[in-house]
Amino acid sequence: MSHLSWLAWLLLAVPLVGGAGLTVAGRRVNSLAPILGVAAAAGTCVLAVVAAGVRPAASAPLLDGIPAVVRVDGLSAVMVVTVAAVTLAVLVFSVGEFDQDENRGRFFGLMLLFAGAMLVTVTSTGLALLLMGWEVMGATSYALIAYWWHEPRRVAAANTAFLTTRAADLGLYAAAGAALAGGVTGLDLADLPKASAPWLAVATVGIVLAAFGKSGQLPLSFWLSRAMEGPSPVSALLHSATMVAAGAYLLLRVHPLLGASGWGEPTVAWLGAVTALVMGLVAVAQTDLKQLLAASTCAQIGFIILAAGAGGVSGGTMQLVAHAATKSLLFLAAGAWLTALGTKQLPALRGAARRYPIAGVTFTVGIVSLAGLPPASLWVTKDELLAAALDRSPGLYAVGLAAAVVSAVYSVKAVWYVWQPEEANAVAGFDTERVGTREISHTMRPPLLALSLLAATLGLLAVPAVAEPLRRALGVAGEPSPHWWELALSAGLALAGSGLTWRWGARPVPVAAPVKGLLHRWLDLERAAHLLVVRPTLAMASASAAFDDRVLDRGVHAIARSSVALARMTARLDDGGVDQAVAAVAAGTRWLGQQARLLQTGQLHTYYAQAAVLFAMLALVLVVVR
Repeated sequence: MSHLSWLAWLLLAVPLVGGAGLTVAGRRVNSLAPILGVAAAAGTCVLAVVAAGVRPAASAPLLDGIPAVVRVDGLSAVMVVTVAAVTLAVLVFSVGEFDQDENRGRFFGLMLLFAGAMLVTVTSTGLALLLMGWEVMGATSYALIAYWWHEPRRVAAANTAFLTTRAADLGLYAAAGAALAGGVTGLDLADLPKASAPWLAVATVGIVLAAFGKSGQLPLSFWLSRAMEGPSPVSALLHSATMVAAGAYLLLRVHPLLGASGWGEPTVAWLGAVTALVMGLVAVAQTDLKQLLAASTCAQIGFIILAAGAGGVSGGTMQLVAHAATKSLLFLAAGAWLTALGTKQLPALRGAARRYPIAGVTFTVGIVSLAGLPPASLWVTKDELLAAALDRSPGLYAVGLAAAVVSAVYSVKAVWYVWQPEEANAVAGFDTERVGTREISHTMRPPLLALSLLAATLGLLAVPAVAEPLRRALGVAGEPSPHWWELALSAGLALAGSGLTWRWGARPVPVAAPVKGLLHRWLDLERAAHLLVVRPTLAMASASAAFDDRVLDRGVHAIARSSVALARMTARLDDGGVDQAVAAVAAGTRWLGQQARLLQTGQLHTYYAQAAVLFAMLALVLVVVR
């Protein structure tokens, strides 16, 4: 397909093969694992940058009539660089996160496999290969969330995340089957809109379901909060450039399918907008920093889902890239404080930014971006996608703008705590989750600085000199851009929300009683969703196991016993009947042969006499018969 096909395969092979090798080696390479892991991530990053420039493609046979095609095009070129860069930053940070007692080979190996599976997902042009990368990503996320598997609560959290996303992933299988039934024999993503009715609708529903499950959108958002039980670098990668970003990427990639269905675009756009608003309110209610960031991930990905439904593919892509840098920065800063102070509770983190200024300053840069404050990156990228929302529906734009204001509220709430003077009894709140080291490793600082620079400057993607070539590369030239008043309005509202939140300080954000009740009901609804999805799935698995043990297993044993009995009966019949019959025939034949040999004397006149007797007997028979 391309003279640079080797580059496309190498881009995927480096993290996948390197990750598999480190995972299998485990503790045997504990001392070398950080070096090998970072080296593989750095090599992947270099390959991603080169591939984004030369745009290689490659093809190989996969299934009958369904090839495995990978291509680095406009959207995937942006994604491969984003995934590779964030993975490198997170793995460099992780060097100082784990000591020699941990299985560092397994950790760095799984992280590389996780990133490699995401690269397969974003470079695949067909649903079959994409589904393979999608599945590997889900499996490695389970292993990473349950990395400290000896603690039952972490395994339970991994079960929740895995079962929820797996239940939604069934939508991809349904979409693939519907596409084949609808005439899309090669399962190419670009050909999905050509599926015939009613299979087009089935494929659309399946892809939207799978994307919403992976990205933690309503009503499947609850698993993201459970995923916080994994190590902080896992949260940083999972919530930024992989896993949750995969669902948003998929909807941006198959935007023509949403348009062809007729109902897909408005449905996806409104669900994304509602998720951005509601999960933003949930983030406001959090007192755990990582839980606040997890809820904000659902909300921020909701903006990208909104963009996919509203036709703002370029704005959604800009938001995805800027959010990846911003959210990985915030999770790594939270992880640095967790390592140093042994807690992630906001009240206990008062003064953390003053005690560790590098983490504090870089965290603040990320918060300014997350809040949508000018001139940071998410201010302009969010307005890019809101311009597409305004072009579709003023109501959709209003909900998105309200969600942007809520983003400022929960962001400033978090930064307020870490910059307040440390209380006299603050030490009492430390070491609640682990024993803190009281220091931030030197290897943790460069990734924080690099990501903060990106969070501050990636808004340049919206500059016309950059935005227009990006739109052409994505094939969406002509998408609306925000007017000056839209930028001013969003900046003014974000500044107002931030100022009021800072003024109110540690006191709870005053909200009307009905809204406060709605928040509590939503948290109850979140638990209800957990009951409706995870527990039934576990119950179904238990029922399947019981059915296997009590019905299928017993049936198999009964068939086996019947087969043995039939074999024994056949053996007896063979020994007592067939064998005896064969022996009797053989004995009779042997007797006849012996009798025949009696007549064989070797004398010619004897044979003549025997012939004369036989002829005489034959003549007698003929006379009698007549």
